[in-house]
Amino acid sequence: MARYINNYLISHSTSGRKTFYKWLNTIFNKVDEQRIKEVGADRAAAEWLLRCGASVKWKNKKDWVSDYNVMQIEFVLQNVIEEIDASESCIMHIGFPYLRGLKYLERIKFYKCIYLEDTCLSMLSVLKNSLQHLEVISCGNVSDKGIISLSQLKKLKSLYLNDLPEVKDKEDCLNLLQQNLPGCKIEFHRLPET
Repeated sequence: MARYINNYLISHSTSGRKTFYKWLNTIFNKVDEQRIKEVGADRAAAEWLLRCGASVKWKNKKDWVSDYNVMQIEFVLQNVIEEIDASESCIMHIGFPYLRGLKYLERIKFYKCIYLEDTCLSMLSVLKNSLQHLEVISCGNVSDKGIISLSQLKKLKSLYLNDLPEVKDKEDCLNLLQQNLPGCKIEFHRLPET
């Protein structure tokens, strides 16, 4: 199989490779409802996140898990996800239904997530009862619409936004967030124009 994939990549142009990787990432992100039923929401979500290159931190544990194989060995049923670091991961909106059953997730960091888009941010509303800290940094497909959708996250205590070039009206977004999230410390930076 590896030889087939390698030959495929060699024989196709750069755009062909991009298409192939997007297809592969789509497969990694596909939600498996049966798996959620079998192992529970937290483990299924952790498997999805690790497959896509993210890391998770279990509640009451100090170490981050980023290796899928280590998680398989160390996982115990009582483990629940408390934090997600999705930096440079390939998570896509089609995988976000995995977040539905996470009751203890308090913090997420999205940094340079090339497939993160407005739909993903609006799907975070399923975490409105637990999510307290959110960072969205250098995610080029996030626009005003996605930022505004974060106003549903009423438990947020901190929101850090930076380098989001598709956000066109930063001031309106910031005002709306401040009105809807009065107890949240919001920082919204934009890299200076060059």
